[in-house]
Amino acid sequence: MDRRTALKMGLLTSPVAISNPLKNLYKEKDTTMNSATNGLRHSISRWCYSKIEINELINWCKELGIGSIELLDKEEYDIVKAAGLDCAIVNGSSLGLEKGFCNPIYHEKLLKDYTELIPQLAKDGLKTIITFSGNREGISDERGLGNCAKGLRPIVELAAQHNIMVVMELLNSLVDHKDYMCDKTEWGVSLVDALGMDNFRLLYDIYHMQIMEGNVVATIKKYYPYFAHYHTGGVPGRNEINDSQELNYPFIMKSIAETGYTGYIGQEFIPTRENSFDSLKEAIRICS
Repeated sequence: MDRRTALKMGLLTSPVAISNPLKNLYKEKDTTMNSATNGLRHSISRWCYSKIEINELINWCKELGIGSIELLDKEEYDIVKAAGLDCAIVNGSSLGLEKGFCNPIYHEKLLKDYTELIPQLAKDGLKTIITFSGNREGISDERGLGNCAKGLRPIVELAAQHNIMVVMELLNSLVDHKDYMCDKTEWGVSLVDALGMDNFRLLYDIYHMQIMEGNVVATIKKYYPYFAHYHTGGVPGRNEINDSQELNYPFIMKSIAETGYTGYIGQEFIPTRENSFDSLKEAIRICS
């Protein structure tokens, strides 16, 4: 199952003080940190474990020291919070991945959805909500960036009033999400700069950006102030992040930690083992 399939099945729908929204995500840079003591926190994406009942998944998290289950709707994040876990990122608009801010025909619906979601999110004590650029649908990247900035501005302003971080995810358009606009780091960085608001940042998905542009560690080191969250996944295949794939995750995690980041690393790979708990356990060890 991929993210688009999960969206169609209804598994996916739909921080930080505003004066310095990344203060809880980054501490003073310390280049002496290593992968054994990297200070990173662990989260898992719900859709990757959609067959696991939520309370069983909570028990897995507690056993493995995972602090968050992310990409949830209210009906599940209430359960997760009641169990003492966090939801690092809450689902956004029900329009999903393909119908996003780069196309103004969706702005009215997006504004309605986020205007309802953000105050509820703040009321429930959560801090971050996800957004997507959507597909190009014939719109140029330059025009799409302007459309995104225009559509996002009232939403990000509302989020600022509620101490909420809004993130847009970088996704690949070569393999998984054909025509998706926010498919390059520099385009996403330009959007952050265009909005110029402290509570709008990017979700840097390592799997997706390895496919689109490679050079993962250098990109993280150059642009880390623009990143409020990270996702993992093995390349190729989006499966386990061990030595069955091409990315060196211990080194990547070490590099992220050296930027001073202390937020969550979201495990967003699709387990291939029959016992997916073992794959998750292995990933936490690799990233710790």
